[in-house]
Amino acid sequence: MRETEPRRTQTASSEVVRDINRRIVLNLVRTRHPISRADLARLSGLQRSTISLIVEQLIEENWVIEGATGRLPRGRRPTFLRLNDERVIIGIDIRPTQITVALADANGKFTTQEAMATPQDPKVAIDSMIATIQRIIASCKRKKIEGIGIALPGRFSLTTDRLVFAPNLKWRDFDLRSPIAKATGLEVELENAANACVLAAVWFDRMEECRNLVLVTVSEGIGTGILANGQLVRGLGGMAGEFGHVPLDRDGPPCGCGSHGCWEVYASNRAALRYYFESGSAPNDLTFLDLLARAEQGDTRAGKALDRMAHYLGRGMRMIVAGLAPERIIVVGDLTRAWDRFGPVIEAEVHDQVLPGGCPPRLVPDHEDGMARLRGTIALVLQKHFSV
Repeated sequence: MRETEPRRTQTASSEVVRDINRRIVLNLVRTRHPISRADLARLSGLQRSTISLIVEQLIEENWVIEGATGRLPRGRRPTFLRLNDERVIIGIDIRPTQITVALADANGKFTTQEAMATPQDPKVAIDSMIATIQRIIASCKRKKIEGIGIALPGRFSLTTDRLVFAPNLKWRDFDLRSPIAKATGLEVELENAANACVLAAVWFDRMEECRNLVLVTVSEGIGTGILANGQLVRGLGGMAGEFGHVPLDRDGPPCGCGSHGCWEVYASNRAALRYYFESGSAPNDLTFLDLLARAEQGDTRAGKALDRMAHYLGRGMRMIVAGLAPERIIVVGDLTRAWDRFGPVIEAEVHDQVLPGGCPPRLVPDHEDGMARLRGTIALVLQKHFSV
């Protein structure tokens, strides 16, 4: 048996404890600011002397700054702490039709956004993103950029960082991280868009108490992110959650993944537009938002197309309910703008799948589709500093 070295073991353990305590304090400042040192000690259970040491370290690192002082009937007036707005993060949301590059502070507040059409050639897209990132870096002046988070409409290899499955984007086996990291000198974090939205829900929507949820993104395709027992589920090769590519009918329409009759073929934005086109003539440049507007204005064909999409969304979610039994299903996408139409239909389908003795999940629309993805890119970088 290999002999252990007590001194080395003790040193490693104390370093781990210090790091955990630091992250606990940093998270409390993030979620409860403005907050005093006394309240940090009370909420964390740590000694005041330990809190003082950690806070001084965070102030030296420019993660935390002191703000206003409070008033008490007697005794020393507390000084309130908050995160430093000068620590910023660049977030990139890549979609099949549009790429958005944004700048946010550690609280998830966005100050800059630039959008561009998504080039078909990934190399052209990379060059355009780098140019935008460099403009943002030049404008930051004294701000400290912590890194870059990127949300992808597909899956990437956790070992090679190459995009391996993005049927709607149509970029094949491409290295996204290395060119951007090399050109900017910043750390780059990649994540599937649905997973990024899950992180956004946990980090910024205060859903820490919900340990089992599934987030469904509905756009050109359908993506799902899974939180189980408080942990993001990635699965073998990072491919967990591709419910959108589960075939509902092998004889159905072709899907971008190469199969036929997948869930997203029946329940995505593109599916609703196809239903509308099949019911009669319509302009080829019609968008999903146009379809929502037409339904709102009383176009019965548009309404029927959306209702059909809603039914298929609910039927597909039956797989999620039966297989994962989540507490909540969060829905992200432009369809949430017409939740009065979609919500009741989806909920009725979902409730029909609840097994005897089970509880139906709470269906939650996220009305900030674009922001959910972008906030997820910020959470990708933050979790490296804040996660315990």
